[in-house]
Amino acid sequence: MNSIVIGSGFGGIATALRLKAKGHKVTLIEKHPDLGGRARVFKKNGFIFDGGPTVITAPYLINELFELFQKDPKDYFKLSPLKIWYQFIFEDKSKFNYSGDEIEMKNQIEKLNKEDVKGYERLVTFTKKIFDKGFAELAEVPFDKPFVMMQQLPALLKLKSYKSVYSLVSSYIQNEKLRRILSMHPLLVGGNPFTTTSIYGLILYLEKKWGIHYSMGGTGNIIIGFEKLMNEVGIEIIKNNEVTKIISNNNKITGVQLKNQSKINANNVICNADPPAVYEKLLNGNSNSSFLFKWKKNRMEYSMGLFVYYFGTKKIYDKVVHHTIKFGNKYKEHLDDIFDKKKLNNDISYYLHRPSATDKSMAPEGNDCFYVLVPVPNNQSGINWNIEGEKIKNLIIDKMEKDLMPNLRENIVSDFYLTPDYFEKELNTKFGSGFSIQPKFTQSAYFRFHNKSEIYDGLYFVGAGTHPGAGVPGVLSSAKVLDKIL
Repeated sequence: MNSIVIGSGFGGIATALRLKAKGHKVTLIEKHPDLGGRARVFKKNGFIFDGGPTVITAPYLINELFELFQKDPKDYFKLSPLKIWYQFIFEDKSKFNYSGDEIEMKNQIEKLNKEDVKGYERLVTFTKKIFDKGFAELAEVPFDKPFVMMQQLPALLKLKSYKSVYSLVSSYIQNEKLRRILSMHPLLVGGNPFTTTSIYGLILYLEKKWGIHYSMGGTGNIIIGFEKLMNEVGIEIIKNNEVTKIISNNNKITGVQLKNQSKINANNVICNADPPAVYEKLLNGNSNSSFLFKWKKNRMEYSMGLFVYYFGTKKIYDKVVHHTIKFGNKYKEHLDDIFDKKKLNNDISYYLHRPSATDKSMAPEGNDCFYVLVPVPNNQSGINWNIEGEKIKNLIIDKMEKDLMPNLRENIVSDFYLTPDYFEKELNTKFGSGFSIQPKFTQSAYFRFHNKSEIYDGLYFVGAGTHPGAGVPGVLSSAKVLDKIL
């Protein structure tokens, strides 16, 4: 059985390994000169910058890919658990250290609102129920048949899946700061906390179950470990060559054509690429599709875009923890601007990653390494990033100088940034979205793009745009779904 995997993000690599373990002849094709997809690595002036995911949860999903081949993951990469998971900072300069230490969590909650301690306990209990159903039971189940969804609807409704994450949290928590802290998880997978189905409240419990980890040397070291394993087990890897067309005979996939005009035959083609981009660009605008599929694809709503500013400093900011989330003044209004009105807003919130807090190897000696990620509208906005990019960069520096990094501007020695244009052009995501389609209830499970194509025989999908969704645990689980289908 010949299988081709297009794209080498976590989902594509996991799929290649799972198919190889089943005895398939596997070829992995990556357009860039390096593997990783969103998890690519950028190196500049001695600084190492992870391109994408930096929060590693549910590490067993990574480990089991090595164990498929009786290998010890510790021989390939090293994970380090973090003590403080996120430090939240508000406009009034107050801070909240979010961690797995429940005593410390409740002490901090009590200072904000005594009554919310009990509410927090009840919320965690409820998110465990969502986790048990939504992740432990359903994350690996194929949702390519309507009756599978129908079977699960009563249980999903009982878990209040019709509510948003923010609405669910607010039913247990009174304090607005705590509501923001405990409802922010959808933003990690491209969703608006005010519209994302409360099923994604399971992330709150998922973090508590396995903790939050950092890969020493960066997330890129996990990708290096995967590449070493793929070479050891005989997966053919083609880099620096893009698939320009998926070839089909009627509705049966027969192979792919590459940018260099060569063709490779295959029984199966698995795309770790944004499904709408695949249907529109690689399959002749999916002219074979039904009216229903076209309607489904056209009504999809896409995740926000990301503005990611990478920078190294000659000053060490030792008071900045590994992961910081800074909230602006406005929360709902700001998210409305990003997701609905598709316009920029100066009252930004941001996520700041400082890997050198845990791992000095990420920066030259005596220097510090960062990236800051700001949710922005996707490219449906029509924003000209060639003009707005510098403005946003300077706004971010101003905010960080004021919030937590004094004299930042004069200490920056190396920097660059990525906008939604990078995601659209380099990663082929529709509208430059950071996480493919939004994780709303009407775009979850059966309502997402299916792991097995609805149109073509032999075409499959893994990654952020398909079931179960974005985030490292989501895309790794999509490969397990495919394991059951193929």
